[in-house]
Amino acid sequence: MAFETLTFELTTGATETALDLTDRCDAFLREVAPGRDGLLNVFVPHATAGVAVIETGAGSDDDLLAALRELLPADDRWRHRHGSPGHGRDHVLPGLVAPHATLPVIGGRLALGTWQSVVLIDTNRDNPRRTVRLSFLG
Repeated sequence: MAFETLTFELTTGATETALDLTDRCDAFLREVAPGRDGLLNVFVPHATAGVAVIETGAGSDDDLLAALRELLPADDRWRHRHGSPGHGRDHVLPGLVAPHATLPVIGGRLALGTWQSVVLIDTNRDNPRRTVRLSFLG
């Protein structure tokens, strides 16, 4: 059994985003887990971001962001008040979209469903720099 990890940074921008990480996950697994079975953990060490496994490109990613806007409005109801108006909602996000996902790897490839992608969810407009940690155990 081996453990391999990679950390990288990316910029999400100044708007809410659902950023597909699937290609980065696939590239990491090609490098560290060719032909191997195990688990891939995707983790974002941030108090205002999450990881989702959803369909992308057909509107589901935009629907998720719209649902989060309804559930977590960017207004002054939040007790956590630093940053831009409504920023407290960004700190509630990881309670709904966890900051991690653990996924099966079979034969060195993610065992995702046909339409599933690994997606970083970021509603925080105050911090566009994000770190992602990929860890393979297998």
